[in-house]
Amino acid sequence: MSDYSALFRRNLGLVSESEQEKLQSSRVAVAGLGGVGGIHLVTLARMGIGRFNLADLDTFGEVNMNRQYGANARTIGRPKVEVMAEVVRDINPDVDLRLYTNGVQPDNVEEFLGDADAVVDSIDYFAIKARILLYKTARRMGKTVFFSAPIGHSGTLHVFTPESMSFFDYYDIREDMAPFDQLVAFSIGLTPKGTHWKYMDLSRVDLNSHAGPSLASACDISAGLLTTEVFTHLLSRRPLRAAPQFMQFDPYRGLFRQGRLPFGNKGPLQRLKRWIVARKFQDQAAEFNRQMTGKP
Repeated sequence: MSDYSALFRRNLGLVSESEQEKLQSSRVAVAGLGGVGGIHLVTLARMGIGRFNLADLDTFGEVNMNRQYGANARTIGRPKVEVMAEVVRDINPDVDLRLYTNGVQPDNVEEFLGDADAVVDSIDYFAIKARILLYKTARRMGKTVFFSAPIGHSGTLHVFTPESMSFFDYYDIREDMAPFDQLVAFSIGLTPKGTHWKYMDLSRVDLNSHAGPSLASACDISAGLLTTEVFTHLLSRRPLRAAPQFMQFDPYRGLFRQGRLPFGNKGPLQRLKRWIVARKFQDQAAEFNRQMTGKP
């Protein structure tokens, strides 16, 4: 049995002893353990959070090596949940973990969220169906969900509380929309100020192979933004920066952008952006919809 107070003593001064005990007893549900999910998890574990629910159905591959925390030569082909559980136990041997090796599914989502004090959405960017399930259930169960996307050289931050604008209202997403239209709306709502547009090569985005440009440094930035907000929430330090508020930090361009979208993606400028992006990727829409729905 490890000495928790010794492991996390250097946190003191930024947290009090009683706050560190609060973190030890807190449970965070992390959905997805890939690009950002792995580093979110490790950062929260090093903050001293003592309980996690972890969900992912994927294995590590060579394509993950450029950015995913758990990807290395020894973990190729291994389940991400198992690898990241080992990483966290090496940090805190007494951590309480519950593992969901088939990811977030309709038959386990309520259990996955049930006793969580905070929920981290790090589901694969293109897995819009699983993301909708997570937010719909979290809203119904009164859970706060935190999300950060590594976009270009930047990181974003979005928070959805039970009282804030909902995921569906902010992104203007409906369950009966085609998956392509849902993904476009999601993408545009992430970055209302779009600091990355000037340098990102969009020709490298392939919806049908679920691939796009990504860097480890952006995942690090995302983790700093998201885990700080989770920390703030668990310790009730200040009000959360919840939707319709948004944030994007881009150190490459030296830009920090934050603001509010009072109408979410329903505003005229956001609608125009959605139309432009949809046109740009229209040649990939039919195949993406077919993949996501299984319908010809």
